[in-house]
Amino acid sequence: MNTVTRPRILVVGAGFAGVECVRRLERKLSPDEADVTLVTPFAYQLYLPLLPQVASGVLTPQSIAVSLRRSKKYRTRIIPGGAIGVDLKSKVCVIRTITDQIVNEPYDYIVLAPGSVTRTFDIPGLTDHAFGMKTLAEAAYIRDHVISQLDLADASQDPDERASRLQFVVVGGGYAGTETAACLQRLTHAAVKRYPRLDPGLIKWHLIDIAPKLMPELGEKLGSSAQEILRRRGIEISLGTSIAKAGPEEVTFTDGRVVPTRTLIWTAGVVASPLIATLGAETVKGRLAVAPEMNLPGDDGVFALGDSAAVPDLAKGDGAMCPPTAQHALRQGRHVADNVIASLRGAAMKPYVHKDLGLVVDLGGTDAVSKPLGIELRGLPAQAVARGYHWSALRTNVAKTRVMTNWLLNAVAGDDFVRTGFQARKPATLKDFEYTDAYLTPEQVRERVEGAGRRE
Repeated sequence: MNTVTRPRILVVGAGFAGVECVRRLERKLSPDEADVTLVTPFAYQLYLPLLPQVASGVLTPQSIAVSLRRSKKYRTRIIPGGAIGVDLKSKVCVIRTITDQIVNEPYDYIVLAPGSVTRTFDIPGLTDHAFGMKTLAEAAYIRDHVISQLDLADASQDPDERASRLQFVVVGGGYAGTETAACLQRLTHAAVKRYPRLDPGLIKWHLIDIAPKLMPELGEKLGSSAQEILRRRGIEISLGTSIAKAGPEEVTFTDGRVVPTRTLIWTAGVVASPLIATLGAETVKGRLAVAPEMNLPGDDGVFALGDSAAVPDLAKGDGAMCPPTAQHALRQGRHVADNVIASLRGAAMKPYVHKDLGLVVDLGGTDAVSKPLGIELRGLPAQAVARGYHWSALRTNVAKTRVMTNWLLNAVAGDDFVRTGFQARKPATLKDFEYTDAYLTPEQVRERVEGAGRRE
């Protein structure tokens, strides 16, 4: 017999949006007012913007994985797994736990913040041979992989093999790709000094993007400054170019060039989590179409935000949608929590409005470009703003202390260029981390929920 009498609020996803929503709900709701449940494979919030610094060894993985259980008042129930389908009619979320058990979780209110997955295209060999940069495991793996290429090149007697292991290709000229290429180039530049048998001139980094400009959101001047910094470091930038096919030992560009390489890092944008397609609801470029209050019109108690929701950007107007950034996700998380509480208490919900505060890009070392509140900065002032912003955005004092300590230690002592070997001999390409084949179709969701109902 079901003895639950309190409303059940189910939050899907522990990114910036989901965690901020849960924290706000816990602060504003009394324990007997509602039960809050969070669905996430990991009991931590990942600070995604600093992943390139984990890949390059500036930060340790633990420093940007902020535990959800540190709060003494934390009372939210956590289901360790991922949502793979939602039946809006029956108000049931289908979850695959980390032990591959499929469970149905009923709800009264659902907040969908499942985030995004790497956007890939139908390029031969891409998902089999490219590495992603969306998870902590991928960042740690890429670091191991890059250092292993130096080790293997140093040990090789074959000049062709050595050359291919020392070429690296990053696809994607947005923030993730640019920062990844910049930070990892610094890693290899510093590390090669410890390999006397290797010619530093053989190390080549390629950053390519199909767009005509690098990070166009920065504007003409800052974008050009970023390109100049990277080119000065020896990173070859190819714009208006993408990948035609990828293999285990070479990559073919769309301009016909064939680059011998064992390292292809794909950061060419993101798309909404496949979970959104299981709802059978209206979408905008794959993101769930929601009202300015971030609720789903016509479906009571359904809210969506972050990378997976097409939230109208009322600050810009003209039908613009909020970009999938951490800045918006944080504020949307708090705002959705307030609207859920308003709905729960029978009060009026408010539309989401936030004016973008600016952009920061940390290129490693003393190189950075930033545009806080429209003010263009370069070099040390830009880096101070970039790191200051990231540091202040970390949720706990423990995380802030770890990150600051890592930055200081790296600045003073440098890197030891150690690879952990945790993922040695295990596949770790895009297809091994994204799990995009785990989701159900809308029909499968209905069949599962209806079948469970009949068994009860």
